[in-house]
Amino acid sequence: MDEAPQIGGAPAVRLRARDLPLAGPAFTEAVVLPGRGMMLLQARLRLPSGEMTDALHAPPLEEAARELSGGPDDFAGNRAFAFGGALLIPFANRIRGRALHGSREIEAMVDGRRARLPRNWGGKAEGAEQYAMHGLILDAHVPFAAEADRVRGRFAAGDFGGRWPGAADLDFEYRLAGGALLLRVEARNVRPEPLPLGVGWHPYFQLPSGDRTQARLRLPAAVRTEVNDYDEVLPTGRLLPTAGTAYDFGARDGAALGDLYLDDCFTGLRREAGQAVVEVLDPAAGVGLRISTPTPEVKAVQVYAPPEKPFVVVEPQFNLAEPYADIWPPGADTGMARIPPGGRLAYEVRLEAFALGT
Repeated sequence: MDEAPQIGGAPAVRLRARDLPLAGPAFTEAVVLPGRGMMLLQARLRLPSGEMTDALHAPPLEEAARELSGGPDDFAGNRAFAFGGALLIPFANRIRGRALHGSREIEAMVDGRRARLPRNWGGKAEGAEQYAMHGLILDAHVPFAAEADRVRGRFAAGDFGGRWPGAADLDFEYRLAGGALLLRVEARNVRPEPLPLGVGWHPYFQLPSGDRTQARLRLPAAVRTEVNDYDEVLPTGRLLPTAGTAYDFGARDGAALGDLYLDDCFTGLRREAGQAVVEVLDPAAGVGLRISTPTPEVKAVQVYAPPEKPFVVVEPQFNLAEPYADIWPPGADTGMARIPPGGRLAYEVRLEAFALGT
C-alpha cells in the first residue's frame, strides 16, 4: 500500500494484489480516494495478452486531484461521478422535489418524511428540471486504515449533515484477492426509527480496444424504466419489457452496443446462482468484465453508454430513480431498503476479468 497526494483532505491509497494468478486476466492494483467518499479512482488490469491497462475511465492521479479540488461544477461532490467509480449513498440515481427559493436545495419526501437535498444535477436544456443526484457522500472525508491489498473505512454519517430522515454508520472495504476486486459496504441504523437506504456504485468501465461499436453488454433484466428524454432522464413510471427490443441484453453472449445510446435503468433482474450479474465484453481485446452481487437488495442496474465514448458505466444499485414518486404502478418495488433500529445491511460487489472464449 502506497499513500499518494491528498485529495479531499485525505491521501489517495494505492493497493497491490498479493496473490495473483500466474497468467490470464487479473486486477493487479487499485487506487481508492477516502477523501471523496471512498470512491475508486482506478483499477489496473492485466489483459489476456499480458499487457497492462486501466480498467476505469479516469484521469491520472495528479489530474484527478485538480478535477476533485472543488469549484462551481463540483457542487455536492458532482465531479466524483464523472469518472472512476463513486459510491452512491444513501440513495442512488435521481430524487425530485420542490426547489427552495434562494438556495441550491430541494424539499423532497423520503419514506414519508421531509428531506432537504442538494439540487446538484439536472437537464442541460433551457428550463430543464434540476434535482438531487447520487447520494450525499460524494465529497465525504472517510477515516481509513490500509494494508498492502485492502483498505477499510469507517464513517459516522449520522443524518448526512441534517439532510436525511434517519442516521447511519457506514463501513467500507475494497480488497484485491485472487485476481478480482471486491467491494463491501455495510450500513448500520443508529437511531430508534427506520432508516431508508439506497446504495449504488458508479464505475466507468473503459474498453481496452477503444472500439465501442463492437463491445457487447450482457444484462439479464426483464424490464427497463421508460424516461421522458435523455436530457433530464426522469422516469415516467412505465416499466417496459426488454424482450425482443434493442434493450434486450439477456442472451448468453449479450448483445452488441452498436450505436445505441444508453442512460437507462434496468430492473426485474434475473439472478444466476443467487447473483445479479452484468458483463461488459470487448471481443476486439479478447476480454470481458463480470460485475456480480449476491446482495438481494440490489434491484436495479443503471447503464450509461454514449455511442461516442469508449466506456460503459454499470451501476448496480438498490433503487430505481425517483423511488418515492407516485408515478409507479401499484405494488412496484422501487428498491429503497428500510433498516430497523439497530439493524445492519451489506452491499457487496465482485469485479473480475476473463478471457473471452473461456
